[in-house]
Amino acid sequence: MGMGTFLIYFAILLILPLWAQSKVKNTYKKYMKVPNSSGMSGADVARRILQENGIFDVNVEETKGFLSDHYDPRKKVVRLSSHNYHQHSKAAAAIAAHEVGHAIQDAQDYAFLRFRHALVPVANLGSNLSIFLIIGGIIFSATGLVGIGIVFMAFAVLFQLVTLPVEFDASNRAMDQLVSSGIITSNEHTETKKVLNAAALTYVAAAIVAVMELLRFVFIFLNMNND
Repeated sequence: MGMGTFLIYFAILLILPLWAQSKVKNTYKKYMKVPNSSGMSGADVARRILQENGIFDVNVEETKGFLSDHYDPRKKVVRLSSHNYHQHSKAAAAIAAHEVGHAIQDAQDYAFLRFRHALVPVANLGSNLSIFLIIGGIIFSATGLVGIGIVFMAFAVLFQLVTLPVEFDASNRAMDQLVSSGIITSNEHTETKKVLNAAALTYVAAAIVAVMELLRFVFIFLNMNND
């Protein structure tokens, strides 16, 4: 890898995630100040969509943190950060609907969600162990160790890639539910979509970075075998 390519690689590795995070925060902060037309809080939106989809075994709870919203499939809980739980903003409605989108996926046995859940143990192992195996293999010129590390890393990367359709599908479900429930009007479609698209950028950026890291170590592994 030439110096120019090396610098471009690390620039992308550093700048892309920062840009994605900045885009999410700026978009969210803009629309967290804009009330939605229904006057419903994020918690109201979540409970409304769950009820309309016949999902009665999922609770909606408040959680601490900024943009810490998530769906916990093990405990059947949609957790919304304090602002999104209480406030009646367009951002709160969009985020709440997105997280309920995951609950709907769970209720309908969405294939990619099930696959992602199955990948969690090996993906966690890959994230924690792969880099040590690869670095150890490089230091001791043990190509076999590098190869094993790459295999572990590949599972972590696969998890990132499988996350993309899961997140995009949840956003699509969110838009459909917000519209069909009458929670947003046609004038609010664009703003709601902006919030959902900005949030998706973080997953796209994470996947790109993960793939680039994997490819870099694959090239190192190939060069070691050619020496």
